Amino acid sequence: MDKNSKIYLAGHRGMVGSAILRQLSDAGYQNVVVRTHAELDLTDQAAVRRFLDSEKPDWVILAAAKVGGIHANNEYPAEFIYQNLMIEANVVHAAWLANCRKLLFLGSSCIYPKFAEQPMREEALLTGILESTNEPYAIAKIAGIKLCESYNRQYGVDYRSVMPTNLYGENDNFHLENSHVIPALIRKFHDAKLNNSPTVEVWGTGNAMREFLHVDDMAAACIHVMGLSEAEYKSCTEPMLSHLNVGTGMDVTIRELAETIGRVVGYQGEISWNTNKPDGTPRKLMDVSKLKSLGWQPKIGLEEGLSTTYQWFLAHQGQFKSH
Repeated sequence: MDKNSKIYLAGHRGMVGSAILRQLSDAGYQNVVVRTHAELDLTDQAAVRRFLDSEKPDWVILAAAKVGGIHANNEYPAEFIYQNLMIEANVVHAAWLANCRKLLFLGSSCIYPKFAEQPMREEALLTGILESTNEPYAIAKIAGIKLCESYNRQYGVDYRSVMPTNLYGENDNFHLENSHVIPALIRKFHDAKLNNSPTVEVWGTGNAMREFLHVDDMAAACIHVMGLSEAEYKSCTEPMLSHLNVGTGMDVTIRELAETIGRVVGYQGEISWNTNKPDGTPRKLMDVSKLKSLGWQPKIGLEEGLSTTYQWFLAHQGQFKSH
């Protein structure tokens, strides 16, 4: 990837997109094109087509998506499937129409079956039923993978897909109900510390296992995958695959996670487990051997990453007070 390449980064204000933008800038990529949602609605097919036809980027990074935790996925399934399908279809098709031969699509580990063999290998895609709590979102992300795969097959373009495990870090959403588990717990433990609450309630049994990757590691992985030659990428994704897992290859129980967050925040009380609430998928651990064989490794440990994320939250907590 040439430093002068024109790169359109969709979703630059989101957690992953903002991390990618920072790292592209730090690496010397000066020709990065961005648009806010107010400037370009990615669910508007005609607007997306006009924009990409005008800009004609060398690369498109599709980091824009509607995302949320279990509660949000349960409450707004139509929004999750519709918006994500429209964003993917519009951007991928318009990129092809604009003669953009290089694209990176960001998916999610929820594409894999609920009871996939652990750790989950790329080959597990479409081999079983999905976790019901986020099925609409997962189906949309699977469609994104297949869009890239289909355009590669039919048109000979080089559209790549990366599937991150659970992400956290700077610019996350700390809404108590609509966020993912790490920001929700950071917010809960922080509020409990301020209020001297004797207990913090956490959903589920605490036995579910999850893998977590800091967003800066994810951004580095994206840039690494973009920098691979087409032959290198295909060496790990063909003939039957079209995507690569991105993760740490290590997981923890939600109980261990909650205890670590409590320690990082400095909360002294007890944790109570609401077993009437869902655990979600029993375990989600990624097999990341393919990406590691291509020269990438994560660098940020969980406790270190949680600590820097909490510090970011403290510096920006004013924007979350209304939630």
